[in-house]
Amino acid sequence: MSDETIRITRGQGGEVEVEGQAPVDGFAASILKRAGFDTYPTLRGVWIRLPFDLGRTWENEHATWAAEMLAAARYRVDLDPDLRATPPTAAAPSTPRRTKTAMTAQPAPAGTPRRQRR
Repeated sequence: MSDETIRITRGQGGEVEVEGQAPVDGFAASILKRAGFDTYPTLRGVWIRLPFDLGRTWENEHATWAAEMLAAARYRVDLDPDLRATPPTAAAPSTPRRTKTAMTAQPAPAGTPRRQRR
């Protein structure tokens, strides 16, 4: 694993591509492939990008997903702010978690008829 930052950015032609000072290693390349990125050999190395013309929303979702997976694998990732699927300030508040007492068996309310066993 390299200490170099993997940059996911929108290129001049509108394509979402991966940039970095050092080549992306095999594990990072497999993560990017899982997120929908394609790899193309070039004279200078490898060009990694998302497919063209699938819509900005789709591109943003997959770029964000790739950045999250790479960060979870402890790669240093720089995601262009305009590629985020949801802006950090507009994130939905998390729902409160159920406590253990809410999942335990409770007695039936008074006056509720019980089924008779046969």
